[in-house]
Amino acid sequence: MATFQHPVVNLDGKQAGTVDLLPEVFKLEEINTHLIWEAVRHFLAKRRAGTAKTKDKSEVSGSGKKLWKQKGTGRARVGSIRSILWKGGGTAHGPNPRSYDYAFPKKARRSALRNALSVKFSKGQLMIVENWELASHKTKALAGTLTKLGVSNSALLVGAEASRNLELAAGNHAKFATVSSLGVNVYELLKYDQVVFSKDAILALQEVVKP
Repeated sequence: MATFQHPVVNLDGKQAGTVDLLPEVFKLEEINTHLIWEAVRHFLAKRRAGTAKTKDKSEVSGSGKKLWKQKGTGRARVGSIRSILWKGGGTAHGPNPRSYDYAFPKKARRSALRNALSVKFSKGQLMIVENWELASHKTKALAGTLTKLGVSNSALLVGAEASRNLELAAGNHAKFATVSSLGVNVYELLKYDQVVFSKDAILALQEVVKP
């Protein structure tokens, strides 16, 4: 496949070489917005806890004794104090623990990632650094490093492997998030204003999602 070169900078914001990227991954001519929407919907559905629960009439407290005889009282018939019609009774057709996940084909997920990466690239919101070898785990130090890189808003920081200093530094900042290259998803790509990859991370991701 034909490739194009994209600049790579070090953590001081200075030129540190280039990396070969595939236009089939980062320069799609037609963006499939519906596929991107479906990928985001699937991600959010999979993330739902699905732990809502109500009690039916077999689970609420109360005697199972019939309150009065069926006929002759002039009152409506009733079989249990736990009836769904009564205050304190059970709930009919209430929610139960469940998974909201559903099948989303692997090829579709990868295609959605290519579309999302192309969107970020076309908007100039994708940057590549040489590595994430930070000298400090301090959040202030990371903020200073990103300022040198020209990152002023929220950012998703992607490394090929988990960097302990990077995770600690970004974990205390509301605008920053870290993820490994194989954990990149469409939702977070679009959520953050900029995406900063390490060179190894973007090559690893490209290898996985290329058509």
